[in-house]
Amino acid sequence: MNPFHFCTGTHLSRRTMLRGLGVALALPLLDAMRPAFAKEPAGAVAPKRFVAICTTLGVHRPFLEPATAGRGYVPTPYLLQMKDHLDKLTVLSGVCHPDQNGGNGHSTENTWLTSARHPGLVGFKNTISLDQVMAAHLGPTTRVPYLALSTGSSSLSWTSGGVQIPGDGSPSKVFSRLFLQGTPAEIVTQKRSLERGRSVLDTVNGQAKKLHQSLGARDQDKLDQYLTSVRELETDLTESTAWLDRPKPKVDATAPKDIPNRDDIAGRIRLMSQVMALALQTDSTRVITFRVEGGGNVPVVDGVTQGWHELSHHGKNEEKIAELKLIEEAQFAAFGEFIGQLRSVQENGVPLIDRTAVMIGSNLGNASSHEWKNLPLVVAGAGFKHGQHLAFDQKNNLPFCNLFVQMLHHMGIEADKFGSSTGTSVPGLA
Repeated sequence: MNPFHFCTGTHLSRRTMLRGLGVALALPLLDAMRPAFAKEPAGAVAPKRFVAICTTLGVHRPFLEPATAGRGYVPTPYLLQMKDHLDKLTVLSGVCHPDQNGGNGHSTENTWLTSARHPGLVGFKNTISLDQVMAAHLGPTTRVPYLALSTGSSSLSWTSGGVQIPGDGSPSKVFSRLFLQGTPAEIVTQKRSLERGRSVLDTVNGQAKKLHQSLGARDQDKLDQYLTSVRELETDLTESTAWLDRPKPKVDATAPKDIPNRDDIAGRIRLMSQVMALALQTDSTRVITFRVEGGGNVPVVDGVTQGWHELSHHGKNEEKIAELKLIEEAQFAAFGEFIGQLRSVQENGVPLIDRTAVMIGSNLGNASSHEWKNLPLVVAGAGFKHGQHLAFDQKNNLPFCNLFVQMLHHMGIEADKFGSSTGTSVPGLA
């Protein structure tokens, strides 16, 4: 039984449980718990969600992008890993952020969701990431405004001051944060901790404002970035305190166990993806980023004998490309399972995937040469026109941020520009 499919056209009891990850989770009131096929109340707006997944060691594009544009393409090896959901996804090619030449190609990890120019160069300052714009717009609508997740410790998310938000790499801790209710004493302790945090920030903020007057222009700019981060943290603390008094979905089991082997990349993607799906379907958050990091170790994939980073720099060596294919096929199989989880969940007769925009791709168009143009990209869900390959100019790429503006619109945010965008949508997607 698929633990993520809990509506089959019949009315669900308010006591309906989700079973998966070794837990039984009582859900809050969902549209699917109303009488089967009932209409949404007049004026009700179904919540929209957004997920961005970036694999930072690239994707071998010939195994992802179809040879022909449009519909009726022959699925590539990576698309075959998601073959049950091709009608819910679109492959984009010929897109990039402009002016990403910097220290080296890997520095574009920092700008995949921001589009800030020339990452890695001296004096570079990042800008706010797409997910943080969404989170700021949504505010305290959900228990957690956003999740910045990772298979390591870094994330794709950046504050308005250009500060990277740490990535959470523990599915068990994320699960605990979202679903495990603390005891009354623990909640009191959490409130006191938050109050202490606000008190410290008040003091630091006051001191920093006095210091600001005595600094030079460059130091004032750095301090302004810091103060912006402080203000954002103060807001987060206030919203966190309010949510402490609201009950979490009840859990009648232990949290999932993290995978201790960091080289089991596919297993770690699957486990985190399951928690991501739970977070979205319980409306615990509506904005998620997930950074899939690779390193020099040998991934736990049958047939792979060399380090992932070395394989990504294959230099067109066929043996290395063959092993790289095994790793990336395992990744795309896990991504396909995530899309399937969102597809199996129904909100008043509508699959959750149709209300969730999912971007899956990489900051590198060719990892072997550190190329930042022609990024590999799959867009799923959100009710877009799917089942196609939208191919744009390989030499004069479509700005990636045009899609970002379209994603803001999906989330109900009025915007006519983001970062390096030159338009408000991707032609053929809507």
